[in-house]
Amino acid sequence: MSPAADRSRVLAVLGPTNTGKTYLAIERMLSYASGVIGFPLRLLARENYDRLVREKGRTRVALVTGEEKIIPSGAQYFACTVESMPLDRSFEFLAIDEIQLAADPERGHIFTDRLLNARGLDETMVLGAETIRPLIRRLVPEAEFLSRPRFSQLTYTGARKLGRLPPRSAVVTFSANEVYHTAELLRRQRGGTAVVLGALSPRTRNAQVELYQSGEVDYLVATDAIGMGLNMDVDHVAFARLDKFDGRHLRRLKAHEIAQIAGRAGRHMADGTFGTTAEADAIEPEIAEAVETHTFDPLRTLMWRNTELDFRSPAQLRRSLERWSPDPVLRRISEADDHLALIALVRDPAVAERAVGPAAVRLLWDVCQVPDFRKVLSDAHTRLLAEVYRQITGQSGRLETDWVAKHIARLARTDGDIDTLVGRLAHIRTWTYIAHRGDWVADARHWQGKARGVEDLLSDALHERLTQRFVDRRQAVLVKSLKGGGELLAAVTRSGDVVVEGQYIGRIEGFRFQPDTATHAEDARALMGAARRALKDEIAARVRRLETGSHEDVALAPDGTLLWDGVAVARIGPGSDILAPAARPLPAELLEPAQRDRIAQRLTAWLAESVAETLRPLFTLRTADLSGPARGLAFQLAEGLGTLRRADVADMVATLDKPGRKRLAALGVEIGGIHVFLPRLTRPRQVAMRALLWATANGHDLPPPLPAAGSLTAHADARWPAAFYQAIGYPRAGGRVARVDRLEALAGACAKLGRQGPFVPTPKLSQLAGCPMADLPGLLDAIGYRGVAGPDGIVTYQRRPDRRARDRRRPPKPTDSPFAKLQALSARR
Repeated sequence: MSPAADRSRVLAVLGPTNTGKTYLAIERMLSYASGVIGFPLRLLARENYDRLVREKGRTRVALVTGEEKIIPSGAQYFACTVESMPLDRSFEFLAIDEIQLAADPERGHIFTDRLLNARGLDETMVLGAETIRPLIRRLVPEAEFLSRPRFSQLTYTGARKLGRLPPRSAVVTFSANEVYHTAELLRRQRGGTAVVLGALSPRTRNAQVELYQSGEVDYLVATDAIGMGLNMDVDHVAFARLDKFDGRHLRRLKAHEIAQIAGRAGRHMADGTFGTTAEADAIEPEIAEAVETHTFDPLRTLMWRNTELDFRSPAQLRRSLERWSPDPVLRRISEADDHLALIALVRDPAVAERAVGPAAVRLLWDVCQVPDFRKVLSDAHTRLLAEVYRQITGQSGRLETDWVAKHIARLARTDGDIDTLVGRLAHIRTWTYIAHRGDWVADARHWQGKARGVEDLLSDALHERLTQRFVDRRQAVLVKSLKGGGELLAAVTRSGDVVVEGQYIGRIEGFRFQPDTATHAEDARALMGAARRALKDEIAARVRRLETGSHEDVALAPDGTLLWDGVAVARIGPGSDILAPAARPLPAELLEPAQRDRIAQRLTAWLAESVAETLRPLFTLRTADLSGPARGLAFQLAEGLGTLRRADVADMVATLDKPGRKRLAALGVEIGGIHVFLPRLTRPRQVAMRALLWATANGHDLPPPLPAAGSLTAHADARWPAAFYQAIGYPRAGGRVARVDRLEALAGACAKLGRQGPFVPTPKLSQLAGCPMADLPGLLDAIGYRGVAGPDGIVTYQRRPDRRARDRRRPPKPTDSPFAKLQALSARR
């Protein structure tokens, strides 16, 4: 269609999101020799500027925003923010994007002004939602309308828990704190999320969007800043809240506002879904249906402010700003930021005395329009504006260079948390705006570069800080890989570190996987899931290595732990009898039941070999070819781990015949006056094994108490019974325990001394027993000797004639009788 045929045409292209309205406008603009498009966000202006540069070249395209101006001398096509459109120039084509923002309480009057007053020489196009159609028809009667249907379907899917949201989801909430809280939860459950806030600089916002678009994370948490123009591959939009604070009060989102945000789901021909998180209220059925069918109540009013301003004085300027609109559908905006700044500044006497005359008042109004990107219009911002006005109305007419340099340099710091960086970014964006006022600063290009450099520095630091806090790259990679279902690329280093898809996830020790300790509980579940898949072959190989490895690969620790290659893999447990313990594999989530059984079988066999080798004299005795009392005594000794009280087997001992005694002696059995025992089981390694076997079979905690290696006596642990000490070959003797062979040697020496009558303990007896003299009385009492103090105070000992002492006495051998001795003497003659 030629420009001549379309001269002065006004076309309203209306429809929901994802209808290609902006694409149509740009294509239409490029069909003309010149054109300008006003976008609602600096970010969108920059994005479309880059697109225009790719199509027409850098020398033919301009970018004009409050903080950035790139205007080549031959520029034909301008991408601008709505506020920064160069209306003093003529363009064949002019377009305004998101025209429904004319109803916005804060910026709506700018859009309304462009709708009413901005025109292209040949064509004017306004783009927006169907809700503004009646008001355009009323205010611009000559306008034509073109409806654009949405390319894809938008479907309401109800509520879902945050951790169950599908990949490529955007979660929307309405405050920075809620964004941070939601992002932290998604980091823990899904590995991370990108974050988009209105307070982010375009550079930071772009970096966060790229983090999402590149697929490094599958989730995005944002305020309603994503509802406009951010073109992302979002499949699902979940509202974490359905109410927002609009600057005055907390209110419920309207249907068309939900639609504007939900419309980010689904790109081009791909359908999208929307819903809520489980913590949010449900969307009413009628609102959900309205969003799905794109049917909303039309707008009733637009925001308006008088543009015919009176600059004769500040008071006249205020009155002109507060003039009522000529049409009832145009509501006068009450408290725009620039208006509030004017009210605050004229209260300053230093400002008021300079704001005299139209030029000074117009300059004051320009200063009032310096934005406060923190959106709080604080006293600090008002003081900054007052100082800017004082300096540019001074003798030089420009800002002092040192003052500008100091303020910009003070912001060039990247320390602090996210909120601190956001605050600095807001400040430097204000200075970027000021630096683009070439009539206010000397060497404007220099200060524009300085401010932009600081903004980029802070933007990159903020992106890094957001990524550090809200993206766990390892978790994200693992979650994505696990959902893919394919084979994971995994490796195990020699030290046991486990690396999956290039990410360290923990260590494998024996058959147990230890997730990286620097993780939350939610993260540990993902790491365990990755390990289960990635280490399946490694675990199987380790089981085979254990089964085919040598005896020396396994060791038994004093606490009953079985070590394989120095790593704990099982514990000793009770088996079929005291000499046949079983191996109990340690819990290992990666082991299958059959693999656990194979490990238990191999290690139980190892235990059997180790016990048999360590206690060889006992096993030799148990398997010896014996009969009668000798066989019974051998069985009892095996059950008693090599030590018995003679009194407990007195009947067996008494009925032993000479061949039986001889056979037992040959097998290493010693029948003493107090105990029957195997002297070859008293070495430390054998004592330790006997202790482990007894404690395991009797359900006592491990490790058991042991006398020091090589000691003959030791203090007894009162928590352990006498049966334990007897089983390890250190029977109790008073408050001490004594090695059984030493106790028997002491009993023999005392018997010799006792035949001559009461005796006094001597150092020789103490040395024989291996105990201090102070402990000797306790040992003597244990073997049946009683101490009696004489008149001179000297204590002498003699055998105690009680039943216990008689039980300990060795029954007389048959060869000790007088008749037997006479027979033996006759035979020798």
